[in-house]
Amino acid sequence: MKEGLIKDTYELIFKEIQTVITIFYILIVGIGMLFTYQKYSEFEINIFDYADIFDFLIAPFSDFKILLFSTITIVLVLTFFKLDTRWKRKYPKIYSKLNFGWDKKSWFSIYRYSSFAFLFILYLYLSADIYGTYTMNQIKGNSPIKLKYSDNENINGIVIGKTKDILFLLQNEKVKAIPINSLVKEFEIK
Repeated sequence: MKEGLIKDTYELIFKEIQTVITIFYILIVGIGMLFTYQKYSEFEINIFDYADIFDFLIAPFSDFKILLFSTITIVLVLTFFKLDTRWKRKYPKIYSKLNFGWDKKSWFSIYRYSSFAFLFILYLYLSADIYGTYTMNQIKGNSPIKLKYSDNENINGIVIGKTKDILFLLQNEKVKAIPINSLVKEFEIK
């Protein structure tokens, strides 16, 4: 009897860990997509037109700053939520006064969860915007590279980034998209 209970408990914990890891990974990929979009949008590139799903699946892990911002965001919002819950439990009278007595209303839990979801999204968006500006300034400070086409033509430019199929170069304030495995040499993004 005891052996079956322990086995069931381990299976339940294992399933819960799988669910949490899956949700966390999907959340990190979504955050990575937002940060990648903000990075390229600073150069007026809609990265969704040029990237495929596999570029986004590894996006949070390709740049340590995205992973760091993602983790900090999730931990920060969860910490605020836990502190709010603890405060409500330990000091209910003060909590109620500061919330105008709304915590006694039936809709307060929906309001509370919505507030934290809004806080999470707002913080993410602001962080992604700061990340995009910071990355743009960092890229503009990089040294130009020399790129040689298969027909021996050379061009110079600063690498903005790349997807699986396209390399983005900044050349005299113009953005050039260079297909990596194509007969097309380049195209300019306005």
